[in-house]
Amino acid sequence: MGQDVNKTAFTAEDFFVFQQRLGAETDYLREMLQAQQFSDQAKVTGFELEGWLLDHNYFPAPINQEFLKAIKDPLVVSELSRFNFEINGRPHILSGNALNQLQQELNQTIESCKHVANDMSASTLLIGTLPTLRNADLSMANMTPMNRYQALNKQVFESRKQKPILLDIAGKQHLKLAHHDVMLEAGTTSFQVHLQTPLNEFVRHFNASLILSAPLIAATANSPYLFGKDLWSETRIPLFEQAISTSDVHGGLRVSFGEGYIQSPLDGFVYNQTDEPVLLPFLYDDRIENLRHLRLHNGTIWRWNRPLIGFNEQGIPHVRIEHRIMPAGPSVPDMIANAALYLGACTAMAAAEIPAETQLDFLIARNNFYRAAKDGLCADIVWLDGKSYQVASLLLDVIIPLADAGLAMLNLDEDQRNYFISLLRARIRSRQTGTEWQRAFVRKYGTDFFNMTATYQHYQQGGKPVHEWEI
Repeated sequence: MGQDVNKTAFTAEDFFVFQQRLGAETDYLREMLQAQQFSDQAKVTGFELEGWLLDHNYFPAPINQEFLKAIKDPLVVSELSRFNFEINGRPHILSGNALNQLQQELNQTIESCKHVANDMSASTLLIGTLPTLRNADLSMANMTPMNRYQALNKQVFESRKQKPILLDIAGKQHLKLAHHDVMLEAGTTSFQVHLQTPLNEFVRHFNASLILSAPLIAATANSPYLFGKDLWSETRIPLFEQAISTSDVHGGLRVSFGEGYIQSPLDGFVYNQTDEPVLLPFLYDDRIENLRHLRLHNGTIWRWNRPLIGFNEQGIPHVRIEHRIMPAGPSVPDMIANAALYLGACTAMAAAEIPAETQLDFLIARNNFYRAAKDGLCADIVWLDGKSYQVASLLLDVIIPLADAGLAMLNLDEDQRNYFISLLRARIRSRQTGTEWQRAFVRKYGTDFFNMTATYQHYQQGGKPVHEWEI
């Protein structure tokens, strides 16, 4: 989905030919995997970070086309809406100074974005769901003018027989409305961490990512408010899942926790081919080994943990995990700590003698995820021993120590490791995630979302981690 297409309407022949090529490429991927033609490079990480452009009233500013022209950075690109942008991180080998490198790179790019936005009488913000966002902002007039977005909207609503998307989120409060385009997706901005592994380690890491998603989303939550309503601890989850549904019945979700644990890197791609209808049948005149149709189709299926096929500069393929659960913000140190939590815990869990996926039923892992997304650190989830724990206690007693051990296994710098682990412990002990800071602000000052957003932006730009923010 990162590249544009040259048309927005498709014929029945387009769908037929695309499906044929998708099948051929899925078979070819099977052969590539059997022949182990994939990179065995040491673990590599990277990220994607989605952000907001705001006007002086803290409303969304639909100026990303002018903003991107001014910034002239190939790593800063468009998103679905004119008031969003995306920062792409360079790949880093997971060892030594990697965490500091990620933080320095992210700080530099964010500073550039901030200065360019300021020159345009605007500002930037990194937050999961923008508290000042209005339903009217999410209109086709604010869609970024690219064919792929127009085509996506057209195909989703053709699949829905032009029926509106029915958003229904019951949390602390209840939000229910109808929407007539896919722009609801623009209300969700995330910090996506990528983890590339050697081929023979991918399955264990992917399944560990699924299991860890529940405690990690509770630890990183930053999206309680949408259209003035206090909903889930991480409202991005139900919002994104409902925003791009191709029908209102079971099986219409293009965004989901997934179908089960995998036994091969191939599993998700086979499911894509056999069970997920094609949305964008754009046809490439390309060699089969580039897997262009397979990768495009995979790009229109947004699992919270998504398998990806990529190629390095030498054309050698690799497999990686796109861990999509974490929201943008609250601060750069918080986001790098969140990345460290995921990368470390996943590494240690994947290396355990007994595979975690044999100890926890997939349906329980999935239920854990939604319970943690809804209730945050107060959620009770079932862990590998079959017992139920409050997420906050599980993080302090099990997950953060697991992450610390995993970061040590990766030979990451000890001082960096200690800093980010201490930051995570302080956040959980204080019970002040981004979500809980926002809720505490509203409890003290009422629903003045403009003042809250301004205060949030002030603290974010100051660079302190969220557990040190005052109310």
